[in-house]
Amino acid sequence: MTPSKRSPRSSKSELHDVMAVKVLGGHRLWLRFDDGAEGEIDMKPFLEPFINLFAPLEDPKYFAKVRVRRAAGTIAWPNGVELDPDVLHSRVTGRKIRWAR
Repeated sequence: MTPSKRSPRSSKSELHDVMAVKVLGGHRLWLRFDDGAEGEIDMKPFLEPFINLFAPLEDPKYFAKVRVRRAAGTIAWPNGVELDPDVLHSRVTGRKIRWAR
């Protein structure tokens, strides 16, 4: 598990930072967020639409190099691929993203 050392945002914020990630095998991850939400996510559907950009992530050994990027509050791989933490939070919790107007 890779913990984040980034300071969590206010509990009133609708934005969420990834605080920890653990590779579960294949393309599945366990994530914990700054609001205490945690759960598993299958990343395979994220990879398919972006085959060229995410091609290295198809290899489970490379995929397992995922880390928390504390400066961005999300997860990242050595090739620079990062995913929106709010999309990840929405997928883990099943809650819709509330966009500011």
